[in-house]
Amino acid sequence: MLNTRKICVVVGSRANYSSIKSALIAIKHHQTLTLQLVVTASALLDRFGAVVDLMRADGFQADAEVFSLIEGETPETMAKSTGLGLLELPTVFSRLKPDFVVTIGDRFETMATTLAAAYMNIPVAHTMGGEVSGTIDESIRHAVTKFAHVHFPASEDARERIIKLGEVPEDVHMVGCPRIDLVAEILEKDKGTAELANELFTAGVGDVIDLDKPFILVSQHPVTTEYGEGERQIRATLEAVSESGLPAIVLWPNADAGSDDISRGIRKWREQGHGKNMHFFKNLPIDVYVRLMKRTSCIVGNSSSGLRDGAFIGTPCVNLGSRQTTRERGSNVLEVPAEREAILQAVKQQVAHGPYQRDTIYGDGNAGKRIAEVLATKTVNVQKRITY
Repeated sequence: MLNTRKICVVVGSRANYSSIKSALIAIKHHQTLTLQLVVTASALLDRFGAVVDLMRADGFQADAEVFSLIEGETPETMAKSTGLGLLELPTVFSRLKPDFVVTIGDRFETMATTLAAAYMNIPVAHTMGGEVSGTIDESIRHAVTKFAHVHFPASEDARERIIKLGEVPEDVHMVGCPRIDLVAEILEKDKGTAELANELFTAGVGDVIDLDKPFILVSQHPVTTEYGEGERQIRATLEAVSESGLPAIVLWPNADAGSDDISRGIRKWREQGHGKNMHFFKNLPIDVYVRLMKRTSCIVGNSSSGLRDGAFIGTPCVNLGSRQTTRERGSNVLEVPAEREAILQAVKQQVAHGPYQRDTIYGDGNAGKRIAEVLATKTVNVQKRITY
């Protein structure tokens, strides 16, 4: 029997899962790798879509489940949730004894994962480092870079930034974004709008929308450095979308500090009777979400998917506020303040423009296989040295 390397991947949210799924598949089927899966934070909770159930349906079984998310979605609870993860994850790593821990992106559970592995002398591999954006996420992302031993940036600009942060160039592997692998596969298997509608409207609440006609997709999350502004910001978005005259599919926010503000804004909007021609979802499987992005006239909000997936698909995107500030983007993105009139005018402009040409700025659809191959062959020194 082959000696295999144990690769422990920690998934803490629906965005984590969709961003790493292709790499999970590649690791699982690699002859010299053994996949270990740890599920934590919002990925375990029903009110964030019970992502762990989607993972099981896709054939992935968790080696450990770590409940670490403290209710409240405030700056204080984010800090405490990070601490709770840091208390629980070392026990899991001690049992699983991985050869590498893979952490994803820039969320608070990413910070806990990284610190736990680093203190335990377990090499850390980090996906999607080196990017610039807004909120606390940017600080977490760059901090994780300084702990990680192997880097998997999603773009050339991010690769160069990681090296400028003092990382050894040989440890920085420009693989692309693994989420784009999944996007490419989903688009290739798309069977049509009728099938999508049948899958979609068995869940959520609100009016049924004709997906053969123009519609808007809303995906908006809290900005942690603008805590307390979320309800006003989502209200401005919903007002602008309503005034555009187009029906909309509206998604619930993630678990960052301020999530309750956005959720409250959405609930009030519906309770006040403004939800006509809108359908609201707590969570959508990635294959449904991508097919919606292919068909929508415009995605509105501040999700990175508008920049990442949107560039590859060619989806017109209206990106709001500071959450994705200065993050690399393609020509499909129009950036405006989170104010009603600015959003409305941008939506009209993007709807009139129509689909954009595909841009592979975040990858060509082969990131997962590249990640697995590096993890199978890479040798690292646990003791890091800053290099310029």
